[in-house]
Amino acid sequence: MAERAWAIIVHGGAKAIAPGQEQRHREGCLRALAIGRSILQRGGRALDAAEQAVRALEDDPTFNAGYGSVLNAEGAVECDAAIMDGKTLAVGAVAAVRTLRHPISVAAAMLPERPVLLVGDGAEAFARAKGAETCAPGDLIVETTGDPGCDTVGCVALDLTGDIAAATSTGGLTGAHAGRVGDSPLPGCGLYADNLTGGVSLSGEGERLIQTTLAARLMQALETLPPGAAIAEALRHLSRVGGEAGLIVIDAKGRIDWDHNSAQFAVAYARAGQPPRAFVDRRQDLQEQNP
Repeated sequence: MAERAWAIIVHGGAKAIAPGQEQRHREGCLRALAIGRSILQRGGRALDAAEQAVRALEDDPTFNAGYGSVLNAEGAVECDAAIMDGKTLAVGAVAAVRTLRHPISVAAAMLPERPVLLVGDGAEAFARAKGAETCAPGDLIVETTGDPGCDTVGCVALDLTGDIAAATSTGGLTGAHAGRVGDSPLPGCGLYADNLTGGVSLSGEGERLIQTTLAARLMQALETLPPGAAIAEALRHLSRVGGEAGLIVIDAKGRIDWDHNSAQFAVAYARAGQPPRAFVDRRQDLQEQNP
């Protein structure tokens, strides 16, 4: 039997990146990747790698998640996050939370609980009971210029035992209706993980991803197709309703791939025996693979 190898991929959101901001997005993804990568190299769990990588993205105001989230129509921040364990199929998720410094860690604390998803005040009460770090609602707001401030961050990780985890976190959409929940905390829409097939994390127009249950479609395609072809099939399905998306994948064989129909999509990935790589456009990645 071939020796197992770890793999990890992170993304910073499918969107148009403002001119001059591309390197910030690459560097932010690489920092998050390095944290998750170090966990996997030490033999740590995919769940921990995915959570900690997304925490790093939540800490970086370059990205719309955690610190750096955008404002809804009421001028408030509402964050969503989820994490899924491909070994047990456990899911933990929170949505429409305003006072959680790291929504992804509260989602991870939900994994052994009976509820899959807690929303708003209920999620925040759960977080306080677990001793999670909280903050004043305004503490997550960062003034930025030249960036549309939209979308999601995410990670998929595969550890040395063959376990896969997927995670997502978002600060919502600028000007969205208060209480709006997108695809990010919904398994089968914004993420999914199953050791038998692989793990996926998505970014894009949440309502369109929910309409098409795009993560579930991608997982279904992975049952018979390699990651690149499965992503292409998922994007074709998305075209039924329109909308932009970015998708990252690690399959059960450890193969990594990603693609997007958005203007750009910041991504970084690494696997055992290969150095980290970071991009903001899939075409650049393809050019390096096929000079």
